[in-house]
Amino acid sequence: MAERPRVVIVGAGFGGLAAARGLAAAPVEVTVIDRRNYHLFQPLLYQVATAALSPADIAWPIRSILARQKNAQVLMGEVVGVDRERRQVTIGGAGGNRGKGTRTLAYDTLVLATGARGAYFGHDGWAAHAPSLKTIADATAIRRHILTAFERAETSEGADERARLLTFAVIGGGPTGVELAGSLAELARKALARDFRAIDPAAARIVLIEAGPRLLPAFREHLSAYAKATLARLGVEVMTETAVADCTAEGVTLSDGRVLAAATVLWAAGVAASPAGAWTGAATDTAGRIGVGPDLALPGDGRVFAIGDTAAVIGPDGAPLPGIAPVAKQQGKYVAKVIRARLAGRPAPKAFGYKDAGLLATIGRRAAVVDLGVLRMTGWIAWWFWGFAHIYFLIGLRTRVLVMVQWLWNYLTFQRGARLITGAGDD
Repeated sequence: MAERPRVVIVGAGFGGLAAARGLAAAPVEVTVIDRRNYHLFQPLLYQVATAALSPADIAWPIRSILARQKNAQVLMGEVVGVDRERRQVTIGGAGGNRGKGTRTLAYDTLVLATGARGAYFGHDGWAAHAPSLKTIADATAIRRHILTAFERAETSEGADERARLLTFAVIGGGPTGVELAGSLAELARKALARDFRAIDPAAARIVLIEAGPRLLPAFREHLSAYAKATLARLGVEVMTETAVADCTAEGVTLSDGRVLAAATVLWAAGVAASPAGAWTGAATDTAGRIGVGPDLALPGDGRVFAIGDTAAVIGPDGAPLPGIAPVAKQQGKYVAKVIRARLAGRPAPKAFGYKDAGLLATIGRRAAVVDLGVLRMTGWIAWWFWGFAHIYFLIGLRTRVLVMVQWLWNYLTFQRGARLITGAGDD
């Protein structure tokens, strides 16, 4: 193993794991580094935030995923730097204890698959009042905050404060924002409807704020219109062409001067790449994504690849490919092919081309939009398609069965089994 070329993969998301698995039979030593010990199925993270699923339903230990891959090693730590000249990465301590027990690890080939974080467009201070949804810690904190808001409203004696506690603002009309708003509406109007005495949870105000002219801008216009109408039927107030001017602990100030008093504000308006661009000194776009060549390697440095949310890859329409799981997985598999071809002395595969797997978004119970290009669906059929598609991509038979049973129970009873207020925090 020590004499084999070492491929270091930073990040165990969809792209990183696809690259690692694609090298299972290759004569290399694969080292996967992640600051957490689990792989997260991010498309269902909003269901943890709204108490439909538990964290364990959508996360799995990285070591168990790669346990049978003999040429793969997993290290838990946070990469804090890359030295391309010496071909080394600098790793912090386990759990991301930056600066404590740091060490370097040499590589022959480096794959950066470090994902993305919430982007506040120059207003980073808003993060304290409008958390984004990227990690399990984010999801459980949001769940705690949402459920605590209902509990505090039950004991509140002032009408204005009670109204503020029962107002939930979601900023961003993309898939995450639409899914969050729809799930919040169902939580309030169905799952919690009979649980309180002093308040009516169904009277909660859910507001979805989008700066653009329509929701789900990546989808066809009629699918966007369907999503907006479906959210309205669920009782969600949709504000399009409405920008946010400020976020505070008291709520949201809109660009037209209106103030929305809300105890819970959730950010789904945009993401930025990880600091990988700064580590490498490579050129990046305005979102921090690294510019890569046709083979997904850094220009002038074929030993370093960037994939997923870390890379700016331009699609046939001239726009960067979206930061979704199918893109990252296809890029991870492609990079593994490039590395295997190099090792075997074969010509490199042709330039990376994304095979569009379609777009999906759910809008609460029994409603979704599906755009597969030639096939487009809405409503109940689309919701089942969305559900089976997500279950199919979950890792492990046990997880698929558990999630399917949980969804079936929620569907029949309107109950949310993960309605636990846990963890430290002063919400």
